[in-house]
Amino acid sequence: MRALLKSVAIAAILGGGAIVAPSAQAQDATAVTGRWDAKLTSNGPDVPFRLDISDAGSTLKGTFYDGFEPYDGTTRATFQDGKLVLKADHYLTTINASLQNGELVGETTLDGPGLSLKYGFRAVRHVDAPAAAVQAPSIAGSWVIPLATPSSKGEKAFRFVVQQRGNEATAAILRVDGDTGAYSGAFKDGKWVLSHFDGNRAGVIEVSTRPDGALDVVAHNEALVHALQGNDSGGYTESRYGDPTPHYVAYRPEVAKAKGLPAPEDFLAHTTARDPNETFAFNFPDADGKLVSNEDPRFKGKVVLAIVTGTWCPNCHDEAQYLVQLDKKYRDKGLAIVALDFEEPDQQGGLERERAFVKKYGVQYTYLIAGAPAQMWEKVPQLQHLDTWPATVFIGRDGKVKAVHSGFASPASGEFNAQLQQEFTARIEQLLADKRQTAEAPPAPVHLASLP
Repeated sequence: MRALLKSVAIAAILGGGAIVAPSAQAQDATAVTGRWDAKLTSNGPDVPFRLDISDAGSTLKGTFYDGFEPYDGTTRATFQDGKLVLKADHYLTTINASLQNGELVGETTLDGPGLSLKYGFRAVRHVDAPAAAVQAPSIAGSWVIPLATPSSKGEKAFRFVVQQRGNEATAAILRVDGDTGAYSGAFKDGKWVLSHFDGNRAGVIEVSTRPDGALDVVAHNEALVHALQGNDSGGYTESRYGDPTPHYVAYRPEVAKAKGLPAPEDFLAHTTARDPNETFAFNFPDADGKLVSNEDPRFKGKVVLAIVTGTWCPNCHDEAQYLVQLDKKYRDKGLAIVALDFEEPDQQGGLERERAFVKKYGVQYTYLIAGAPAQMWEKVPQLQHLDTWPATVFIGRDGKVKAVHSGFASPASGEFNAQLQQEFTARIEQLLADKRQTAEAPPAPVHLASLP
């Protein structure tokens, strides 16, 4: 997963949230509603982010942004006696703050696999600033980041995707398992300083142009920095996850190709079926303990999307919101989606985060508890080189694997998200059109031309 944030396996957030409050709280809530300029503080650079707090009667909600757009939000929120509590239960993230002299001051706690991270939290009311007169260089579009050493997934290059509005920009690093979310900010003092916190992923990226037209990119992975400096690291080490502040050089795709630099991974070639003639079988309990297998009537003769996923994984949160759309569009046409969910051992008792995740995104497709993340290879042996969260397995009506898509490029990845949606829908519709139940003449493979 996001080898920067993702690989640390810290979850993502934001959407709508609800809370039933007494009338006294509804009156108090006006003191905190509106737009705030917030920041996380820790051992690394501060992480500024936008936080909107809204109140509709007895319902208080916190909304976070992914770049220029609202992305996700709290599941519960309260403000009473000067104390603000924002909870994203689908990420096990909590912000506790007090209103002090018009500012919010407190702490943010993020829980993930094997660790609990705490950050300082401060927020002030947003005030529109006059447009900067500085002329920012154009860096919009896609870039290629060659790696000095392969990533833990064997990648030799990442993608860097930038969207720009004058002297403001958003940027995401896209790996084979997904992107970092959209870091946003402005051009100042000769460089872009972009930051991101969507409820769980926290970090800062500094981007500056080079004389040769390439970009210098410094990525401060706050979660990993925090863990490595002794804050409940839970076994996260630099040797295991790499440099917490990597320095990259990004090239335009045509320049990278001309230089003979390695290309990013192909999302459709990274993970493959062990045997294309083998039925993709599974048999796992749902959240209520009832065993469900691929032989269940809800899957037999259907086109199936089997998702290797985990609710601790930010990219899995990104994909779930898209899968809900696909489920609504194609369920009555013969598509069945099943999540093979791998949760940490300490979550498998009450499944607190999984239940909040399903409720938050309105998941109607089947969710099965397949085991712990470390058991993925044992529980899904039919896939080769399976090491991304998520991985989407396209299964034909005959029960056999037709393709595996590694990772998920979210809207933060711009054109790559558009390409993914086109590829997913084209493949689903082609498989739905094939009424045969055998693999003797499967549909022609759908593999759209890869973007650079």
